[in-house]
Amino acid sequence: MVARDPEEEHRPATPLELFFDLCFVAAVAQISGELHHYVADDLAAHALPGYLAVFFAIWWAWMNFTWFASAYDTDDVPYRIATFGVITGALILAAGVTKAFEQHDYLIITLGYTVMRVALISLWLRAARSHPEGRTTALRYALGLVVVQAAWLCWLLVPPGLQLPLFAAFAVCDLAVPVWAEHLRRTPFHPHHIAERYGLFTLIVLGESVLGATTAVRSAVDANQATWHLYAVAAGGLLTVFAMWWLYFARPAAPLLVSLRVAFVWGYGHYLIFGSAAAVGAGLAINVDQVTHHAAIDRVPAAAAVTLPVALFLLTLWLLHVRPHQVNPGHSALFPGTALLVLATTLAPAPVLVTGLLLTALVAAGLLAGPRAPRASG
Repeated sequence: MVARDPEEEHRPATPLELFFDLCFVAAVAQISGELHHYVADDLAAHALPGYLAVFFAIWWAWMNFTWFASAYDTDDVPYRIATFGVITGALILAAGVTKAFEQHDYLIITLGYTVMRVALISLWLRAARSHPEGRTTALRYALGLVVVQAAWLCWLLVPPGLQLPLFAAFAVCDLAVPVWAEHLRRTPFHPHHIAERYGLFTLIVLGESVLGATTAVRSAVDANQATWHLYAVAAGGLLTVFAMWWLYFARPAAPLLVSLRVAFVWGYGHYLIFGSAAAVGAGLAINVDQVTHHAAIDRVPAAAAVTLPVALFLLTLWLLHVRPHQVNPGHSALFPGTALLVLATTLAPAPVLVTGLLLTALVAAGLLAGPRAPRASG
């Protein structure tokens, strides 16, 4: 196993990586579905901590493997088997989502996380043995993962009432492993490959949001509960998701990844991109339930289930993708401005439809502001 050339041309995502993403999104779908049901039952305060914690586990495991694969993907038999091990852990984690939400029981979640980590540690040890130039960094990664995962297993022994308050501290330790490991020597990640991998996962999460909302609309139509309110939610949801896709891919991300510091900020910031995109799908399904009188919450909290994650998506995208490109200041300011308007639509008569129209207007403003950015290669 030798390091890949970070300047390698035509470095696309592999079929194994695409399969990897699809399996991980199965866990995202579970999390989004649980968020939908709990918020619709007016239990948002109960569900949100669990959503953030479980989504962190999925996102961080995906992140760890994705950056490793950008540097050391050999696609041989041992590598594929280790990748299947990471996927198996993700599916085990998905099986524990319901217990995590209902009972705050994170045993299965942690077991799945451990399986993913064991597979990844084996890959770093293999890299340390096969790539002398990167041995120190690889061993630091392996050691850091072992220590942090042991801490997560000990976290299971903490009284349930203290687990979530301590979660943030353990998560920070987990996030610090790459910073510590990369301190002496950087792994040779491929900027275009990384940008494509993040874009593909964004696509799949947005697709899952469309699927969740479509399923909810179909159920309402099949039950003869279709009204103009339902069609307004459906139309607004489509406009919203279409615009989120357009805005995310309006500019290439690879040219931004010019240093390890920038790459850390960009990569870590995608927790909010992925998490908000998944929450939008849950929010659309919640609004379908609300307009068909199947939700226990009122109209305003249901609207907030869409407007809050959409606004977060816009603000994070502005910070990660728009401002670094140094686009026209007037157009750049439209992103936080639109986010504020989206939040204000929480009180509008048809909040999902108005949100979709606002995002569509933001897309149109970008088209009028200048030529479309060139497509990223690789």
